[in-house]
Amino acid sequence: MGDEGARILEHEVRELVRRRGLDPVGDRAGLSSLVTDAVGDYATRASAGVVPPLADPEAAARAVSDAVGGFGPLQPYLDDPEIEEIWLNAPTHVYVARRGAAELTSTVLTREQVRDLVERMLKTSGRRLDLSSPFVDARLPGGERLHVVIPEMTGGEMAVNIRKHVVRAHSLADIVRLGSLTAQAAAFLDAAVRAGLNVLVSGQTQAGKTTMLNALAGSIPGTERVISAEEVWELRLPVRDHVALQTRPPSLEGTGEVPLRRLVKEALRMRPDRLVIGEVREAEAFDLLIALNSGVPGMCTLHANTAREAVAKMTTLPLLAGENVSDRFVVPTVASAVDLVVHLGLSRSADGVVRRQVREIVAVTGRVEEGRIETAGIYDRSPDGDLRRGDGMPPGEDRFERAGFDVRALLAGRGVPVLAGGADPAGPAGWGGPVRPAVPAGPAGLAGLAAAVVPGGPAGSRGKGTVPGGSPVWPAAVEPAAAEPAAVPPAAAEPAAVLPAAAEPAPAEPAAAEPAAVPPAAAHGATTGPWAGIAPRAAAGPWSGAERWTGAGPWTDAGTDAGPGAGTGAGTGTDAGAGAAR
Repeated sequence: MGDEGARILEHEVRELVRRRGLDPVGDRAGLSSLVTDAVGDYATRASAGVVPPLADPEAAARAVSDAVGGFGPLQPYLDDPEIEEIWLNAPTHVYVARRGAAELTSTVLTREQVRDLVERMLKTSGRRLDLSSPFVDARLPGGERLHVVIPEMTGGEMAVNIRKHVVRAHSLADIVRLGSLTAQAAAFLDAAVRAGLNVLVSGQTQAGKTTMLNALAGSIPGTERVISAEEVWELRLPVRDHVALQTRPPSLEGTGEVPLRRLVKEALRMRPDRLVIGEVREAEAFDLLIALNSGVPGMCTLHANTAREAVAKMTTLPLLAGENVSDRFVVPTVASAVDLVVHLGLSRSADGVVRRQVREIVAVTGRVEEGRIETAGIYDRSPDGDLRRGDGMPPGEDRFERAGFDVRALLAGRGVPVLAGGADPAGPAGWGGPVRPAVPAGPAGLAGLAAAVVPGGPAGSRGKGTVPGGSPVWPAAVEPAAAEPAAVPPAAAEPAAVLPAAAEPAPAEPAAAEPAAVPPAAAHGATTGPWAGIAPRAAAGPWSGAERWTGAGPWTDAGTDAGPGAGTGAGTGTDAGAGAAR
């Protein structure tokens, strides 16, 4: 820490921690309070000349806290949210990466400090590093991923890499706001995940594969049970029913190892509705294929230079599972098991800023020609940087239909939300922006959605029931209320739902009339979408969707439009008036 006073203070704090039985790593608040008291006591003694004064009490307090409860000189880098990775090539060469750009820091350590830091990091993970195990992967208390190589393997110094999982995107909506994906492509991916398609996320190192996998997982319906398997825990899946599995290295006796292949097999015994594998590198690809081909939807990441290379790699990795595994089995299995490949890449701007982008989204058609799996481009990034629509179509259009989506409408840009300001918290995927584009005139003679209140009761409620013929239909994506209740705006804030001019409104009923007939979908006259319109709503829940309507009830809304990641909410209530049935 630079001066004698700071060294004395650190020794005293360590002794206090030992006497009080404090966990300095797990109880950072308790450690902070202890350090503050120790600094005050030290200052009193220093003013009396008993101990040397502290050159900078605040800096000394931070350094002591980092040394006792953190990872010493590296702790400030771990605490910096802008730093993505830290690595040491030598004690005097400590690097960090900020937004993809590497920097050599001014931090200078000794070999003893590096060895001590590595031992402390591994102590929290329960993993070891020695001649019998010269490489180690571990997870730090803050979720960072540690990789260490001993000097005997590097020819000089211990090599240390600490990869921080800097979460800048929790949902597909966040990916869109970061400029890595268009809203139209995100709507398609959201629908694909909800429909149960198997998705492979590929890209180079640091391209954002784990972040994309987390964002895609945000579209998994809340009722599904998700089992994930990783070498080291990195995924932070925003799902309710989730079990995370991690591999285990062998013991000193060489026993007790649990490889990723074993985890994939065990996951299938845990009643999974969805399987998520952090990264496929070796023979576990074979077990993953078996799982996907048995009807369990899944997602995983893979290192590859292009989406098509990722498909080719998926046909070679399973061959590592054994000599009895042949490409005659693997190739058609990959063709039928993998549905989509989302490929990410890095681009460097003129100012040196590195950006992560979705480079292409490719469909695996299921056809094999002369041993080659046929693919079709759904989206690809043009030379000028735009993610444009290709001419390919995803497999399993019937699965989209069963999930309530019109995939052709999504790919044509209909039913795609416009993100205004930020992600709506209503829904695991964070979608539900309040603004939607008007529907252009089409074959049915639609002229867009007009701003008019639909008659249907004293309060001007919208009609309940099916959407009239010729109306624009946003594909439904109904999800049970597994997320937090969505915010409901005041009923008077916006006009009621809008229907196209071509649809005749139901006649308004007198105030004393009996409520109009409502389809018997639920006790409160629940109706299930799809709905048409762009106006916000305020209605009794539970409801699912990015749209909100002002209407007269009582009813329970259960419909949704095509808002990808449409939020779910729960609530009860009765609006004034009676809705007119459509």
